[in-house]
Amino acid sequence: MPRAVRERQMLDAAVRTFGQRGYRAASMDEIAELAGVSKPLVYLYLNSKEDLFTACIRRESAALVEAVRDAVTPDAPADRQLWDGLRAFFAHTAEHPDAWAVLHSQARTVGEPFAAEVNVMREEIVTFVTALIAAAARAAHHDPSLPDREVAGLAHALVGAAESLAGWANTETTVSAHQAAATLMNFAWAGLGDLMEGRPWSPPR
Repeated sequence: MPRAVRERQMLDAAVRTFGQRGYRAASMDEIAELAGVSKPLVYLYLNSKEDLFTACIRRESAALVEAVRDAVTPDAPADRQLWDGLRAFFAHTAEHPDAWAVLHSQARTVGEPFAAEVNVMREEIVTFVTALIAAAARAAHHDPSLPDREVAGLAHALVGAAESLAGWANTETTVSAHQAAATLMNFAWAGLGDLMEGRPWSPPR
């Protein structure tokens, strides 16, 4: 069997095991058995449990970012771009719950260096969302200074909300990915729409 195929089997088994049992509880014996290989072969290919977990994080991060980017049409209206991106995000996390558990729960709670690996993925998504909101705001206002003051915080808030909602939606069997995406879209776009139309909220004096 080609090395790439064998390695993919090991990573598939590792993501399932880490996602369902947690990093600390998961064993290399368990992962090797699920992959249908010997434990020494897992070590030969991926060196250590830490390196295996890091490889899982990197693979699943890349897959999630790719799913979101591929779903968005750059020339579409801003609300359509955001909707397509959110729908892809929630569809991917729903279809790959073990992978999302690795990224959202396990990597962050285990600590460094794994949390840093997830932050790389998160920053890439935040940058993507920032550019989307900035372009929409510029088109609405013709004011290039507005995005610099507002969109970074909005992008971080939106990504954080999506992460939290995906974690919740994956535990609620009655909530579909489409419903989760629509919930966040309705919550976010009302405020973003007002901002882009020159009606930002201001606290009472």
